Amino acid sequence: MDETLFGRHTKRGSVASTTTIHCLDHDLFCIIFSFLDLFDLVRCSAVCTFWNRIVCRSQLLHALFHRHSTVSTPATSSDKCLTVHLEELALERHRSFLLHGRIDVDQWKCHSVGISQCRMKMGSLLSGVGDKAVRIWSVESYKCLEEYYVPDMVQLDDFDFDESKVVGLIGTRICIWRRHGKRSTFPSHEGTLPKGICMRYSDPEAFVGCEDGTAHVFDMYSRRCSRIISMTCLSDQRVATLKPSGSAGIKTLCLNRSSHLVFAGSTAGHVYCWDLRKMKMLWETKASTNVIYTLQAMHNDKSTLAVGGIDGVLRLLKQDTGEIVSRCVMETEAPARSTRKIINARRCGRRISEDTQIDSIPRTLRPPITCLAVGMKKIVTTHNCKNIRVWKFS
Repeated sequence: MDETLFGRHTKRGSVASTTTIHCLDHDLFCIIFSFLDLFDLVRCSAVCTFWNRIVCRSQLLHALFHRHSTVSTPATSSDKCLTVHLEELALERHRSFLLHGRIDVDQWKCHSVGISQCRMKMGSLLSGVGDKAVRIWSVESYKCLEEYYVPDMVQLDDFDFDESKVVGLIGTRICIWRRHGKRSTFPSHEGTLPKGICMRYSDPEAFVGCEDGTAHVFDMYSRRCSRIISMTCLSDQRVATLKPSGSAGIKTLCLNRSSHLVFAGSTAGHVYCWDLRKMKMLWETKASTNVIYTLQAMHNDKSTLAVGGIDGVLRLLKQDTGEIVSRCVMETEAPARSTRKIINARRCGRRISEDTQIDSIPRTLRPPITCLAVGMKKIVTTHNCKNIRVWKFS
């Protein structure tokens, strides 16, 4: 036997055997991993520390990256530099699939009544608002992973989540559901904040927009409001009013932290973009003849903005110019068969041209898009009905 491969035969037999198995495992994994493409390999590196060590130290990622990438990087690039380039390459592929890839649309029933909100993070989807339950789903298997119930006699207005908790806005209160261990609800004190309309959560704070025009910052650990932001108290400071050019009201907002851009959809179908660094409007686009309900971009993506509204057409815009580069609806043909019992409809999506008469497309294929969430090569939409749709671009 080759002792360099199987270990030296010494009196430390047990130690040698353990080392031998470990070496064989490492070599076998390297062989298996070598058959994977770049993005499957990146996924494997996130499974566990052992796999991550094998993938990174064997230089498989480096070799595959230089094979796929058109960007020239030094051979001695650090792991951090490689990670940045891999993210750029993944986002480039994501944008390409959104604009030019095949579209498959899966639909499944999520709730007993209509749902109007969804959030997507880390391959999980949170859905609800309408009945007394919020549910977390796997975007890959479409299976319900967790379920949480809203306290009796109250209505859930908005929600958000992360890997450890689900945060809900219930009128004048914030409620927290723990995702691990004992599932319990921790409501803040009644009347802590004015009537809330919308909310976003970034640990450890929840940001709540209220009916009286104030924004309240709620600390999740002290369960109290740490800050109150009012537009009237900012009047003497160097701030700008981000105001649309027309008289239509703002229906939805989205902030891209990586580019410092704010996007807004109006009741008249316009989409606006402001640059927070320059405090000025960059562009305005007439995306639809009807209300824009929702718009969103994937984290760190500075290129593509997904937009949905009352006409049910999923539109993709360029973030830097506002140009509409794609309009998507479902096909009219009979649904394709699915091997998954949970899916109640599977169809292909299609892109329509700018001059297509939207009213000629059946409403069953384009129900109003009340909310959307963007993930890698996929967009999830809700339609104020019992079903959720996942648009997969490949």
